[in-house]
Amino acid sequence: MIRFAHIEYLYALLAVPLFFLFFWLYNNWKRKARKRFGDERTIKTLMPNASDSKSGLKFFMIILAYIFLIVGISDPQIGSKLEKVKREGIDLMLTLDVSNSMLAEDIKPNRLERAKMAISNLIDKLQGDRIGIVIFAGHAYKQLPLTTDYSAARLFLSAVNTKIVPTQGTAIGAAIDMAAESFDKNNKHNKAIVVITDGENHEDNAVAAAKKAAKKGIRVFTIGMGLPEGAPIPVFNDYGVQTGFKKDRSGKTVITKLNEDMLRQIAAAGNGAYARANNSSTGLKKIFNDINQIEKKEIETKQFTDYVHRFQIYLFIALVLLVIEVLISNRKSTWTRKLDFFGK
Repeated sequence: MIRFAHIEYLYALLAVPLFFLFFWLYNNWKRKARKRFGDERTIKTLMPNASDSKSGLKFFMIILAYIFLIVGISDPQIGSKLEKVKREGIDLMLTLDVSNSMLAEDIKPNRLERAKMAISNLIDKLQGDRIGIVIFAGHAYKQLPLTTDYSAARLFLSAVNTKIVPTQGTAIGAAIDMAAESFDKNNKHNKAIVVITDGENHEDNAVAAAKKAAKKGIRVFTIGMGLPEGAPIPVFNDYGVQTGFKKDRSGKTVITKLNEDMLRQIAAAGNGAYARANNSSTGLKKIFNDINQIEKKEIETKQFTDYVHRFQIYLFIALVLLVIEVLISNRKSTWTRKLDFFGK
């Protein structure tokens, strides 16, 4: 199997037809200029050593050198063998609350940003595990299916904010159900869900959803974002400038509080564990240690390995062609000047 480390450089090969066009236009202009200068036979007599074929050969050598140079800097690589690679890991679905209450700043910089930091730290610790992301507010949405592409997970995570969902609320149960449906149904073990939320569930029965997941062999862990005393919910305008705090119908400022009892119940029903985040800890270490106790499954994948760089060959050929082009003279060779089949 052949691949290019920098395939974008190959677009430079599109310039080759333009080079031929310019060369043809140049030769056409030169031919017309000679005709204006005088009789073509007389000019050839005055310049017996001039060679049109040599200029064409030199141009062709430069084009070949250019092609080999572009291919070389694109770094062609050859996969020497197809190898079976075994890895061990678990399937982990992260469900992240993106409701407006996650903007509360009782933990800094706010609950949502601290939750994203916790997930990012978790991704850094994963080795061979598959990870997926579900976000939820009034409804749940699958943001990232199970994958071992941790770079993609970080990319999707960076785009998460409270405006990414159209319906506000907190549907923890729906998020757990969606995460549970995202797993391989043929495998009844080695699966876990981590719910990261402030625990203010307004939409459904999250405990029942955790029990249903546990019956499928899926363990449900919870991380509480916030403090029990709570904090007001900031309100921002379209330009991201805070304009005040959310108020209820009577005009009082709404205080959102961490519902630890709810999160403990969810974790207990899901055969998992609960940890609380605060300004000094995200609760991640305890949860990660518990997740590590889950028996890892062996997964066998196939991939091309041992890619060998071959750019040196192409760059060497390009260099040789350029050296040859320099050594080729624009004048006719001595032996060709001696050929005179028809006389002067």
